[in-house]
Amino acid sequence: MSPRLVSEFRSRFAASGMTEDLIRDFQNEVMEFYETKGRHDMEWRLRFDPYRIVVSEVMLQQTQVPRVAVMYPVFIEKFPDFASLAAAPQAELLAAWQGMGYNRRALNLQKLAVRVQEEFGGILPEDPKTLATLPGIGPATSCSIAAFAFNRPVVFIETNIRRVFIHYFFSDTAVVDDRDLFPLVEACLLPGRTREWYWALMDLGTALKTSVPNPNRRSRQYVKQSTFDGSDRQIRGALLRLLLNGDAEDAETLAKAAGASHDRVSRILEEMCREGFFVQEEGGAYRIR
Repeated sequence: MSPRLVSEFRSRFAASGMTEDLIRDFQNEVMEFYETKGRHDMEWRLRFDPYRIVVSEVMLQQTQVPRVAVMYPVFIEKFPDFASLAAAPQAELLAAWQGMGYNRRALNLQKLAVRVQEEFGGILPEDPKTLATLPGIGPATSCSIAAFAFNRPVVFIETNIRRVFIHYFFSDTAVVDDRDLFPLVEACLLPGRTREWYWALMDLGTALKTSVPNPNRRSRQYVKQSTFDGSDRQIRGALLRLLLNGDAEDAETLAKAAGASHDRVSRILEEMCREGFFVQEEGGAYRIR
């Protein structure tokens, strides 16, 4: 959208709020952007199979789109449905997840698959409240799954949606709370085209990342991502790779290989045992569960 149009939306919103005319014009502009510049070739947008939507949404929680675009088709080929994912050996699952980061998501995804198989007969429930009870699925992800898998007219906010609404309607506000955005997101839903509307908002929000100073820095919900190098998260990933690639090892050997102190690695190993990644054998060595 041109700066002139953005300024017009801001002034109209400031003067009269979210009127029907403003909603219609905003919807038209967002959808025009999507039709001409949207990311129509992403594989998880080509089929509305609920399982595939769940996998893509979990992957996209904390991983950039280009990386997911590479990993998603490989993962789907190996685990094509809830049944195969639920039955997969954990070592195979974690090996397939390598490169995605935040490996706890893989364990939660498998627990979700088990729940769907055992409690819902292999059929993913459509209700967002029910979806939110599944492992690793919070309120926003439950709504995104309902929107993209079932075209349900749900209201949710994620980082790109937040960026769009702050940029277009809160330019002069120093701190914006999501509570201020939810009524606008709800008012602007495109009837009967929920999934396309949210895709359009997300694509526009992604485009804004490279064209304007990040509006999300003015969000009360904004959290700057912590540094990865030298973090516990980096060591966790290293330990997982070491045990996936070799035999069981004790904490001292793993600490040397990971380049971290024995005490720190021991603490992280204990955490990962509690979380279900590893088990410790009688002799003290650790292995993949």
